Amino acid sequence: QVQLVESGGGLVQAGGSLRLACAASGRTFSNYAMGWFRQAPGKEREFVSGISGNGIKTIFGDSVKGRFTISRDNAKATVYLQMNSLTPEDTAVYYCAADRRVYLWSPPSSTENGYDYWGQGTQVTVPS
Repeated sequence: QVQLVESGGGLVQAGGSLRLACAASGRTFSNYAMGWFRQAPGKEREFVSGISGNGIKTIFGDSVKGRFTISRDNAKATVYLQMNSLTPEDTAVYYCAADRRVYLWSPPSSTENGYDYWGQGTQVTVPS
């Protein structure tokens, strides 16, 4: 079983920054590709970012590319999402996800079906 706990959400003004963290329990965290998704009210869950187990390969959704970065610290079993230049369109619940069914070098998935485990989410609010 893999448990994921997101933290770092909150209210931030437009143009500001926020860093989310996802702490994972699991025997071999470094083997897990990790991803971030978000879901705004009335919208489908949207891919935000993903990172390979070895941290080398990262991908981003078009809506956040150039503004967000993803990183991981396998020693701490934690993945981070650094969010910069936030806008009200970034307001959503952000979810961390893990995929155990990959090699260390496997590219992360950009789809919900590509992940095995999900956290409870953390709210990010950027007021207009």
